[in-house]
Amino acid sequence: MTPQEIAQVLETQFPGQIMGTNFENIDSWIVVQAGAIAQVAEFCKTDPRLRFDSLQCLSGVDYFIPDPKKMAKAGFEPHVEVVYHLDSFPHKHKIVLKVQVPRWKDDIVGELPEVPSVSRVWPTANWHERETFDLVGIAFTGHPDLRRILCPEDWVGHPLRKDYEFPDDYHGIRGK
Repeated sequence: MTPQEIAQVLETQFPGQIMGTNFENIDSWIVVQAGAIAQVAEFCKTDPRLRFDSLQCLSGVDYFIPDPKKMAKAGFEPHVEVVYHLDSFPHKHKIVLKVQVPRWKDDIVGELPEVPSVSRVWPTANWHERETFDLVGIAFTGHPDLRRILCPEDWVGHPLRKDYEFPDDYHGIRGK
């Protein structure tokens, strides 16, 4: 199936839950409403036309520009994304799904945005979601063991956030 055909199947199955598409890039993508991602993922894996049996990568991206003048010209509102690269071995097709959420839940700085976990659909998502939680600061609801994976448990903040400020020291060890 082509990316356009995949998008059409998802738009038919999930009316109002597909928020946008891009077929111009090498890796075409489909933007899914955050609350629907677990159901869309399950459908993508089990529907015989799609059979996306492999989650190759799941990552988080922070769309924020710290300079207010540059941010005003960016053409997008600050947000974070979860990006899912899917492959179908039986059908030899691929697609990228994206979920976009505000940088902070309810616009309260420090409150992490939430996205449903897909670790029940693709077990490999368990580690990818933990890494995204740890480094980008996106909480995955329904995750079986959401805790830091790279930073120590008592680390403050999420190092891949564009406005993250590294601490001067950690337990008395100077970082600069």
